[in-house]
Amino acid sequence: MKVVILCGGQGTRLREETEHRPKPLVEVGGRPILWHIMKIFQAYDLNSFVLCLGYKGTMIKEYFLNYRAMMNDFTMRLGSRESISFPTSPDDEDDFEVTLADTGDDSMTGARIKRVERYIPDTDDLFLVTYGDGLADVDIAKLIAFHRSHGRLATVTTVQPVSRFGVLNLEGDAVQAFVEKPRLDGWSSAGFFVFDRRVLDWLSVRPDCILEREPLERLSAAGELMAYRHDGFFFAMDTYREFLVLNELWHSGKAPWRIW
Repeated sequence: MKVVILCGGQGTRLREETEHRPKPLVEVGGRPILWHIMKIFQAYDLNSFVLCLGYKGTMIKEYFLNYRAMMNDFTMRLGSRESISFPTSPDDEDDFEVTLADTGDDSMTGARIKRVERYIPDTDDLFLVTYGDGLADVDIAKLIAFHRSHGRLATVTTVQPVSRFGVLNLEGDAVQAFVEKPRLDGWSSAGFFVFDRRVLDWLSVRPDCILEREPLERLSAAGELMAYRHDGFFFAMDTYREFLVLNELWHSGKAPWRIW
């Protein structure tokens, strides 16, 4: 089963980090956030990925082309008998198969997915899609089982958003209660989609095809979109503040998404 990761956005709200590299390569704990996302799926034996590249996509290609050398110690012999060997390879467990596909600098999310259709085998009835900037402790096995149980075309993982600010319950001017960062009403998309392969027919290669607009709206109207409610950890790295939070969690040894 293929896992499609959307890696093409410009990350304009994280310019401190994305001015010179794509957001999926912004590091959390010394590794690109993209690596963390892939490790989440690999924990459930899903290790075949299709990366939808756009903004500075060549840097992501270079990262994987040089992956083994950059992640491990190695010994080089120079001269006429030039060779390279890896005496230790602590990252051999990263048994990834990665297809890196240029889907256009200005393409929207729906177009990016449609443009990698040829890399999703006809024999696969399902594929997964998520964003290249969101980390979660979603139980992927339960997510897939939920999707198969309802028989619809699409499933989106949803979370209850948490307020950035404390909420005060007032009676007149008196504070009756203070709740630090409460969960808000309603549910938000966290990515981590499961799609029947037929969802590809609902998408277009037009650059302006936005997955979250017409395709998902039409699927919803047709009764083909279901929500998997995730009440655990989810955090999207959209700003520099969120970048700092994720790094603090990792370095503290309390990263909830580290399920491998």
